[in-house]
Amino acid sequence: MSAGAVIALCTTLFSASPKTQAAATLLVLNKADFTLALVDPSTNTVVATVPTGDGPHEVVVSADGKTAFVSNYGAQTPGSSLSMIDLATRKEVRRIDVSPLRRPHGLAMHDGKVYFTSETNQLVGRYDPVANKVDAQYATGQPATHMVLISRDGRHMFTANISANSITMFDRGADGGWTNATPIPVGRGPEGLDLSPDGRELWTAHSQDGGVSIIDVARRAVSATLDFKTRRSNRLKFTPNGANVLISDLDAGELVVIDAKARKELKRVTLGRMVEGILVTPDGSKAYVAEAGDDSVAVVETKTWTVTGRIKPGRGPDGLAWVK
Repeated sequence: MSAGAVIALCTTLFSASPKTQAAATLLVLNKADFTLALVDPSTNTVVATVPTGDGPHEVVVSADGKTAFVSNYGAQTPGSSLSMIDLATRKEVRRIDVSPLRRPHGLAMHDGKVYFTSETNQLVGRYDPVANKVDAQYATGQPATHMVLISRDGRHMFTANISANSITMFDRGADGGWTNATPIPVGRGPEGLDLSPDGRELWTAHSQDGGVSIIDVARRAVSATLDFKTRRSNRLKFTPNGANVLISDLDAGELVVIDAKARKELKRVTLGRMVEGILVTPDGSKAYVAEAGDDSVAVVETKTWTVTGRIKPGRGPDGLAWVK
């Protein structure tokens, strides 16, 4: 693709006043099929599938709702690419080679740029879709840097480092980059993480000891450690109102519902095999939970915490995203 064509494409995909899709769409990554499924949440049916790279794990959507980016973690062979997908045409428009970075996994978008973790290289890379290049790298120095999260106010970036038993916290630098990388010790195998809606606390679930660490963001330190006796926590998400925290327990096949204020377990929702990715709708009425072992996604009504339906997106569903 010529330089002129690249600029034209990105101008279209990242225009300042885009016309977003009329209806909401649920995006589901199928790790075993190497596809992204587009699901109509009003009928729980797949309306399209788009091929990705090998072993796609996480997906994020641009602010205008027109483009999805997928981390191709790799299956048998470590991956080194991102997929850029036009959601209107339902096509992969670019396969982005991020070599020599390997095992891209967690994703976040901020100021029009895509942030992705590289487990192998122990860092967060930043991809500029307009320039079509990885334009920055931010080292954690922590093994298995897996997930990445940027605060709503854009002041902090966090990574979960599974093998280091740590969360790395970065501050926004004056040049728009990230600085002051601070590893914060937590429990064993931190993986799922999320910020409270007010941005004051970061919660992370430990995949190896059944616990959850709560980090006081202002103090950059753990303020509490809770034991929910999960067998293998995979993801952790706040509900939009901050009232509840949801944890997917991969080995137990359960969704653990926590009262965030009381910091106590409310309920365990029995699901299928290998529960992984979690997405809560913007209005908080539903939670979608990937059941990778059953090739399905459970639809959970948050008012009663009951399963009201299931989606069959493909083989090995995991990463989820919402388009409105």
